[in-house]
Amino acid sequence: MSEALRKLLKEGNTPQHSTAITPHVGILTLHFQLYGCEDLKAKRKVFTSMRAIWGKESDLAVAETADHEALDCATWTIAALGTSSQLITQRLDQIEKTIQERVDAAILDIHREIL
Repeated sequence: MSEALRKLLKEGNTPQHSTAITPHVGILTLHFQLYGCEDLKAKRKVFTSMRAIWGKESDLAVAETADHEALDCATWTIAALGTSSQLITQRLDQIEKTIQERVDAAILDIHREIL
């Protein structure tokens, strides 16, 4: 530790940041109708691409949030973190469009919320 930092800590004068970053959170919840799933393994396979693509993104969290044991429906939620609500809205638009193209299940309901 440098002498200057020790001196600041001893005096209780910690540097202040001039700008604060306010994170924004967007939540996209999709309710899917599934056909032909005979077991939970088949149901999970339908959503493998969703978890594989967006589950590794540092600004997103992806999880099945309801209907865990049901074979004919699924509810998935994607939470996005960003610096502005406009960027989050654009990101969620992109994700929703890609899900409609890649996931082999009908979307019954979409709910969005920006916090």
